[in-house]
Amino acid sequence: MSAQRAKQRKSNRAKGTKAPTYLGWSTTDAQEVDRRRWRGRTQVFGYERLEPDFGHFANFQVDASWGGSYTVEIRDLKELRNSCTCRDFETSGLGTCKHIEGVLHLLAKSGKRRFNAAAKEGSSRIEVYIGDDPEDGPVVAFPDGGVPAEMVREVEARATAVREGGGTESLARLQEMALQNPELLRVSGLVSRWLERNLRDRERQIRRDDILEEIESGRLSLDLIKYSLFPYQRDGVLHLALGERAMLADDMGLGKTVQAIAATELLSRIGNIERVVVVTPTSLMAEWVEQISGATDRSCQTISGPLHVRLQKYRNPAFFTIVNYERVRIDVDRIGDILKPDLVILDEAQRIKNWRTKTAESVKRLPSRYAFVLTGTPLENRIDDVYSIVQYLDPGLLGPLFRFNRRYYVLNERGRPESLQNLDELHQRVSKVMLRRRKTEIEQDLPDRTVNNYYLPMTEVQLERYTDYELDVRKLGSIAKKRLLTEEEFKRLQLSLACMRMLCDTPYILDDTERTCPKLDELIRILEDLLSEPSSKVIIFSEWVRMLNLVGERLGESDIEFAWHTGSVPLPKRREEVLRFREDPDCRVFLSSESGGAGLNLQVANAVVNLDLPWNPARLEQRIARAWRKHQKRSVSVVNLVSESTIEHRMLYLLDEKQTLSDAVLDGETEDGTMRLPSGREAFLERLEKLLQPFEAVAPHVPAPDPAEESLAALKDAHDRGLYAVELRKDKAGNQFLLVALESVPAPEDGDALAARCAWPVQRIDRQSYLTMLRMEESGLLDFSASRVEVLHLDSPEERAKEEARRNREEALALLEDADRRQRMASLLTGGGFALEAAKQAGPIASLAVRALALHVGLDGEDDGGADADRVSPDICQKLVEAGALPEEMEIKAYWLCAEASDDGQVLAAEAGENGGLQDVLPSAAALLADAERILDHAKQHIAA
Repeated sequence: MSAQRAKQRKSNRAKGTKAPTYLGWSTTDAQEVDRRRWRGRTQVFGYERLEPDFGHFANFQVDASWGGSYTVEIRDLKELRNSCTCRDFETSGLGTCKHIEGVLHLLAKSGKRRFNAAAKEGSSRIEVYIGDDPEDGPVVAFPDGGVPAEMVREVEARATAVREGGGTESLARLQEMALQNPELLRVSGLVSRWLERNLRDRERQIRRDDILEEIESGRLSLDLIKYSLFPYQRDGVLHLALGERAMLADDMGLGKTVQAIAATELLSRIGNIERVVVVTPTSLMAEWVEQISGATDRSCQTISGPLHVRLQKYRNPAFFTIVNYERVRIDVDRIGDILKPDLVILDEAQRIKNWRTKTAESVKRLPSRYAFVLTGTPLENRIDDVYSIVQYLDPGLLGPLFRFNRRYYVLNERGRPESLQNLDELHQRVSKVMLRRRKTEIEQDLPDRTVNNYYLPMTEVQLERYTDYELDVRKLGSIAKKRLLTEEEFKRLQLSLACMRMLCDTPYILDDTERTCPKLDELIRILEDLLSEPSSKVIIFSEWVRMLNLVGERLGESDIEFAWHTGSVPLPKRREEVLRFREDPDCRVFLSSESGGAGLNLQVANAVVNLDLPWNPARLEQRIARAWRKHQKRSVSVVNLVSESTIEHRMLYLLDEKQTLSDAVLDGETEDGTMRLPSGREAFLERLEKLLQPFEAVAPHVPAPDPAEESLAALKDAHDRGLYAVELRKDKAGNQFLLVALESVPAPEDGDALAARCAWPVQRIDRQSYLTMLRMEESGLLDFSASRVEVLHLDSPEERAKEEARRNREEALALLEDADRRQRMASLLTGGGFALEAAKQAGPIASLAVRALALHVGLDGEDDGGADADRVSPDICQKLVEAGALPEEMEIKAYWLCAEASDDGQVLAAEAGENGGLQDVLPSAAALLADAERILDHAKQHIAA
């Protein structure tokens, strides 16, 4: 909060200025005007005169809370005949807003006698503005004399012409007259906005009629993408493209994404659009990339990464730019100012159903002529959800929220909603922008089933553990290229692949202390959509019962009744659960492991969700066939939840390849009657290599960065140790900038590239000037125009020491976490019968613990292994003993185990060879692992202390 705002609030409290209170939502127009007057007095702290020569009856600029500004036009000091460019003035129909009331309050406060005299005298100019009813167009108010009669006649004629469709020529003449005679005539800026909107509405209707006629005559084709659209989808394309700002609210599985892409293609032909921004949840970014590339030849990019990377993408845009909702909160101004999209597509637009959230506010500030809103659930809990979404498309369609609440809610004596009313009218209004089709309405047009893939990024915990197993698989894959794997190696490979797949769901399957699970959150959102139809039922499959346990817990929390079918359930109980799912209308979800993947008839369900994918397409088909089978009268939605850029993601393609083989054999579906069939070891290695291929098409999920941290990192990278201090400051106009103090200031041109990487403008001064400025500021000799917001960085020996200690501790804890993961993996291998493989983790565990201790006591840089975390220098253990960080009795064992890590378990292998077999070396292997765990436990305790 700014000092000025805090001071004003303190003054308000001292004066007893309190917000007006009303009974809930039950307010009158007069009370809403009073509310805006109070906000104007308490929230508007200043203005800038845009017309200094016209006293009270002039144009003023008022700063907005989001950083921009609004123009206030004062033409009457007593009546509600003023104007403002803010959204509230546009939609409320009250004839005022807090910005207008704030300016009036400040004008009166600056001189009450002059204010009252001006109010009595009135404006001396002809005022052309938009009156109480915007539908009536511009109205004219004349002063009492002082204006030539010929001007009066021409203004009347021109204003009438604008109202009656005279268009831009008449308005241009009025604006020219006002420019030449500003003391006699003022034309409100809102008149241009009104005329532009009216002309656009007329043009849209004319163009709509022309396009429909061209389509009917065959001159314009709706074959817009690489595959055919169903009839209902063609209707959806026309609704979006010809509506310009429209909502498509089809049921899940009807292809809203495809319809939006096709509508974009149509707009590019008839509307000349070149830049499209798609705002979507992170889990659907990859799906949009695949859908666009599969349907069109348009260029496409996803937005992620640090600021300078994002800026480069905004400045060099593809046709489609895909960004998640969280990124819009940070980059809304950059998207609007740099990218300047022609069309914004909001996918899963129920994310902006709450108009109070920062996300909704940011999204609604995205500027574009065209907008498509896609949602299967526009109304989830309250009719307010619809209000917020429609407000983005057409702010005036449903009016102000206070009138909306009065009109469609029945309010009790406390002003709280009791029931709904006038819903037919609400539906009629919303239908002007919304097209909604239920599956039951268009069954004849639907395919038997629709498939949707949701791609979700892993959490850091998932990814770290997943990478451990992936490294092991790659290592074994490399061995397999040179020779056949031993039986133990092949089992280890199978185990590591299985663990990778489990981690794609959740670490909880392997570790009951870690419950992170992105798929679970996405599943709950999807179920809200799938279960929005009262008759819908859903089957949810997972190979892993522990994953189903998590799902069952969340369903219980959401009061969703479910049936349970796994191998551990006795057969009589399984039959009871199947019967309950079929016959009980309240039991709407069926949770099943592979035990329910075959044989069951669950046609009562019309959706199947796969939390994970089986290796074999036949098994996947068996799952889907529980609902999608002969005599199923409804279309079935299939949803696959896939961890992005993982083995699971690659499995989708392998499943497609296997299905192609099945189609060729069973249905004769090949392009030329031939197909290469790899076999044996070649096929195994090829499949393994495909599973581990890197993903380049889909950008990884990057958490939204902190602008301050991002800017500071850029400055440190550019100036290294020459950076002394960085402050975030704000000038009197409210504009923020970075004040950067350097040992020496480089040439101005050196800062151009750096400025692009910082979230605020950069002002650089030398260190000595900065210190002098601070002393003068602290002593009160000078009052600088820019106030300090936050000190982001200050260099000093003490700060450097603190920073180094903090960095060393973070690195040490990261090493201990890595050692912990290896210890857990060793326990898993031991439990699976791979004792020798488990013992090979002893060396790396001890090495990581020793490196963590070395960092903690300031011996970092002593190791000679470079980037290899498994290597430490021979004398590190001795130095740790001397520093009191390692007990003397552990020195030899730690040294030996660190050497063992460097040799990749060669000592164990040699022992096994000398003793003649694996069994003879197992006790030694167990002892090694126990020693490593003791060293790790000691490191944890020492660093924690």
